[in-house]
Amino acid sequence: MIILRPIQMTDLDVLLDIAGKIGYGMTTLPPDRAVLQRRIEESMLSFELKVQKPRGETYLFVLEDTAVRRVAGVCGITSKVGGFDPFYSYRLRSEPCVSKALNVNKTIPILELTVNYDGPAIVGSLFLLPEYRKDGNGRFLSLARYLFIAQFASRFETHVIAEMRGVIDRDGRSPFWDAVGRWFFEIDFPKADYMTMADKQFIADLMPKYPLYIPLLEPAAQEVIGKVHPDTLPALKILQDEGFVFQNLVDIFEAGAVYGCPRDQIRAVRESREAVVNKLLDHSQPGSAEQATHLVSNTHLAGFRACKTNVVPTADGQVSIDAATAAALEIKTGDHVRYVMMRAKTSK
Repeated sequence: MIILRPIQMTDLDVLLDIAGKIGYGMTTLPPDRAVLQRRIEESMLSFELKVQKPRGETYLFVLEDTAVRRVAGVCGITSKVGGFDPFYSYRLRSEPCVSKALNVNKTIPILELTVNYDGPAIVGSLFLLPEYRKDGNGRFLSLARYLFIAQFASRFETHVIAEMRGVIDRDGRSPFWDAVGRWFFEIDFPKADYMTMADKQFIADLMPKYPLYIPLLEPAAQEVIGKVHPDTLPALKILQDEGFVFQNLVDIFEAGAVYGCPRDQIRAVRESREAVVNKLLDHSQPGSAEQATHLVSNTHLAGFRACKTNVVPTADGQVSIDAATAAALEIKTGDHVRYVMMRAKTSK
């Protein structure tokens, strides 16, 4: 069975291996053992904390194939961005330009640097091994996080964003970085991207503070503003299905798009329900793995588990699930679960 669970320190070696397969542009998962170890430690601590309001806690999860005890993917949530570690982005806006003498009336697209010290929650760090990109596993990996957010809503800001990986080639070249960033930082894109995990002070020191007029940039750079990496398009489609929309913000290094949605309006959060398990069925519900209709999780914090299955609601508001699912979630009859449809009823 495929389950989602919190990351543990025993996952460090496999996380390092996964990070080495991601390629450039996913800042939060660099192929650096020390950085990844620190991220796991921070995640484990976040699950243990008694949180009254979000302060930037990070929650990392792994997708595990329990049949072969293999970690197949990773994803994460940060409860809030900003604070002592500001969130930088470029805001897209237009500036009117009018000349009666020349009979010119036009608008010029501009990128304006924004620095957010009191930001939203953010979902990210999502990667699934190629051989597991089937049977709805990618959707499961993305959406299971929202069951966690729904169950522990007070731990997260009321708005959630996702920074999409921008256009970067296999050699780590970014057209936008080459047109903008390299002139100020004098380092290549991969190094700049990596340094953001250690200390963002260099951004405050060197990033240009004045607006950038997009028509002055090279055409190759203009073309990638607000675009996403080809490998990220499936993840973007899932976000859009859940209600995320473009926020008119892009990444300051490679101009990848930022999408967002109010926390409680995310489809999987809004439609999820908590219920008591009244019966364990002796066998799995009909249908193969790719035909699973629901995501279901337990309601534990540090012991959070989620999987995809078929949930049978009953007239009294309770639910039945199969015994294998209950075992994977480490629950029994009388315990609570949270569940939601894998897809919106109107989704095709």
